Amino acid sequence: MDELVPTEFYLSQNYPNPFKDKTTIKYCVPDKTLIKLTVFDSDMNVVTELENEVKEAGTYELELDGSEIPEGTYFCQLRSKDFADIKKMVIIR
Repeated sequence: MDELVPTEFYLSQNYPNPFKDKTTIKYCVPDKTLIKLTVFDSDMNVVTELENEVKEAGTYELELDGSEIPEGTYFCQLRSKDFADIKKMVIIR
């Protein structure tokens, strides 16, 4: 069975959220394009860059290992040429 190609960009809320060590981030890309998926702290400093590459149209899922990131509130941002979205994430210990 063929997987459906997304018709629009979409950044899902990470799960679980809040999380202790690991969380899953899922996003959709409708066309081949450069994607940047970045985690920022509450002061909008870059904590880690999860993706910075050209992606084919499709749905992607990755795991963020937050075990080395201090407890607190963070933001996950998905950006492309024509799209940007951001979701709030909370790490608890």
